[in-house]
Amino acid sequence: MKRRSLLAGAGALAAAPLIDVQAAQAVTHRKVLTGAEVLAQDGWRALAGQKVGVISNPTGILSDFTHIVDTMHASGQVDVVAVFGPEHGFRGSAQAGGSEGDHVDPRTGIMVYDAYGANADKFARLYAQSGVETVVFDIQDVGARFYTYIWTMFEAMLAAVRTGARFVVLDRPNPVGGYARGPMLKPGYTSGVGKKQILQQHGMTVGELARMFDAEYLPLEPNGGRLRDLEVIELSNWKRDQLYDDTGLPWVMPSPNMPTPDTALLYPGLCLFEATNMSEGRGTTRPFELIGAPYVDHRWAQALQAKNLPGVAFREAYFTPTISKNANVLCAGLQVQILDPHRVEAITVATHLIVEARKLYPGFTWRAENPPGRWIDLLTGSDRFRTMLLAGATAEQIVAAWQSETDAWTARRAKYLLYKGAHR
Repeated sequence: MKRRSLLAGAGALAAAPLIDVQAAQAVTHRKVLTGAEVLAQDGWRALAGQKVGVISNPTGILSDFTHIVDTMHASGQVDVVAVFGPEHGFRGSAQAGGSEGDHVDPRTGIMVYDAYGANADKFARLYAQSGVETVVFDIQDVGARFYTYIWTMFEAMLAAVRTGARFVVLDRPNPVGGYARGPMLKPGYTSGVGKKQILQQHGMTVGELARMFDAEYLPLEPNGGRLRDLEVIELSNWKRDQLYDDTGLPWVMPSPNMPTPDTALLYPGLCLFEATNMSEGRGTTRPFELIGAPYVDHRWAQALQAKNLPGVAFREAYFTPTISKNANVLCAGLQVQILDPHRVEAITVATHLIVEARKLYPGFTWRAENPPGRWIDLLTGSDRFRTMLLAGATAEQIVAAWQSETDAWTARRAKYLLYKGAHR
């Protein structure tokens, strides 16, 4: 197995402190470089002489805001023979649950294949059809088990095992840092939003997850095994306790309802409202920060504010979503205000929100589906959250129930980590 790291000389690219008094903090303030930037600075040498297929979306940018596919193509140094577009598409023109379809990219003339929902068999067919020898993955993840890009990567990796293709991950920061939190996915609850047993907030970069997938999960798949060549192009100057706002990197929306780093910080928890009949703020300017429904009133925000949860506050709010649940209907509810990003525990916050909503409002229920509550089970990874809630457990009891799973995951993932800093 070969895994190279192109970090030689990367320190020279870091910005020097502007004034002497900051010298002691220079390491903290050095500019973070993405794996894509490190590779570009190296002249794309890791891809030389290969027919390359790129799995990416609008987040696959360099420091000058050009997309890696556009830059690779213009440079003449990389033979990009295919692009594979995940959910929302390569250029990001599709909403949740949508794609851009197969098409020729008008800017580069490169064939773009629709890879939303693609399994390993489809990826393998696309690799063969396009003649790909090296697959490059470059997408900004947001650190939650149910954000689908990591499972696109998993299926693409399995296809690379079966076809013998190289697999190169251009690493990017985990925007919620390296903190592992929440419950583990249990057998019987796998789905498109959680294909393997990882933690709800896994606290790993996509490069680190790729290392774990390769070592632990790919060998167990039918016609699986280890990758012939996995290469992670590491971040430069990123530490695990850095959130996205600490990196100095520009934020590009990885999906239409992930507009800011604050959204990403709350998403591993507040996404649970997708399983309820409440609006999770889709169709507003603050998805996963604004939560509400027509039957809610001021008491919800008031009850949550009294809890003094770390890092957040709650503001009574009124909004009218333009899409998704309760579209074009006035909703009352709250906005989660972030006071201290480094103290936010999104899954704990969401658990308190759901417990209080159920106490206060008879109209609170799961979204319409059969069987009722299946979506909350898939998002949390088992039926434990739902059954404890219905049995009247407190938020503290629900959160405590998965602590041993968080601890076990923290220990298990340690050998795959590439960056120093916080481990919890």
